Amino acid sequence: MHKIITLLSIAIIFSTRGVHAQTNADTLQLTFQAAEKIFLQNNLSLLAGKYNIDANKALIRQAKLWDNPILTTDQNIYDQQGGFFKHNGETGTFYVQVMQLIRTAGKRNKAVQIAQDNTTISKQQFEDVLRTLRYVLQNDLLEVNHLLKIKKVYVKEIEEVNKLVKGMDLQLQVGNVSVKDNLRIKALLFSLQNELVSADAQLIPLQSEMKLLLNNNETKFIAPNLGYKFGDLTTAVIPVTDSLIQHALTNRPDAKIAQTSVALQNHNLIYQKALAKADISVGSEFDQRSSYAPNYVGLAVSLPINIFNRNQGNIAAAKFVVQQQQTIADLTYAKIKNDIATAVTKFTFYKSVNNLQQLDFSQQYDALFANMLKSYEQRQMSLLEFIDFMDAYKDNKLKLVEQHNGLIHAIEDLNYSVGSDIIPLN
Repeated sequence: MHKIITLLSIAIIFSTRGVHAQTNADTLQLTFQAAEKIFLQNNLSLLAGKYNIDANKALIRQAKLWDNPILTTDQNIYDQQGGFFKHNGETGTFYVQVMQLIRTAGKRNKAVQIAQDNTTISKQQFEDVLRTLRYVLQNDLLEVNHLLKIKKVYVKEIEEVNKLVKGMDLQLQVGNVSVKDNLRIKALLFSLQNELVSADAQLIPLQSEMKLLLNNNETKFIAPNLGYKFGDLTTAVIPVTDSLIQHALTNRPDAKIAQTSVALQNHNLIYQKALAKADISVGSEFDQRSSYAPNYVGLAVSLPINIFNRNQGNIAAAKFVVQQQQTIADLTYAKIKNDIATAVTKFTFYKSVNNLQQLDFSQQYDALFANMLKSYEQRQMSLLEFIDFMDAYKDNKLKLVEQHNGLIHAIEDLNYSVGSDIIPLN
């Protein structure tokens, strides 16, 4: 029995040290605004997206350029009359031609339009990545805040039970309490500390992900500093669903990408039809002696005759791609509508189960906790009754924390699905 007490005491000491170590560690307090500012400056995925936009802008400049002229030259190397590279009034020949390709049917402008569409899509993809990573960052901050609230419940119980353990150890020495009761209260403390360790373990991957998003290599613990009032969230009112859907279809980056992609494929179809038109090459040529007259200067014009290849296959493929992209856009719009409907339903549900009365109940329960603790210390209730109350207190407090967390995440999901902060959580 003595060995069991010793082992439990050692476990309690180490667990308590771990709790205080985390509490006293250097902490970086971040609001949503501060976290997003660091995120926008340091996130590597966003930096890569910016480079992609710059690359597409360069392709617009490239599409605007004219084709280079083609220089063709021909001259004799050796002949019996003149020898090597002999050019004079009687011997040798020299020929030079300069040709310029002129694209017809507005092909160059249509290629520029396609490059502009691709640049617009790259910007919208950047906005979509920004929106998604911002959502992940805010969710991580909210989840850390949730776990810290859970830890607060455990820490409060652990501190009070730890005081009882120390007092009972003294009472055990003088024979006022039984070994059985002493072990039971220590087992309760050990159980609470194990659950606290589990909450601490869940913080590790969240901290790792946030530091990756913020490109933060420091060892400081990142803790959210959120300024919202929960009571205001339980009474928040949102616009009607149709209004939210219209707002999302106008502002969400994935909706914009779908719209621009349809426009891109329509522009590509126009471009493929333009490619069926023949381009013209125009130039001038000079011939020193191989023509019918010395020092001949002529005008050269060439163009392909579109008899067999009129770009039929590419035009047909472009038509199908337009239909395909329109179907993908319709699917995107349907998904957006479903996302918003689901988010509104989720918000309405969690708003109904969270109310101001719960906050009052939580405060009253905290007062009851202090009274029950005092009653047990004064031997006005049995150990079994005290342990049952502690379990009930912990379960109810955690359930309230979970319900509150459900409402917070429902609001964050609603903001994400609409594409803007309908209910700010700053």
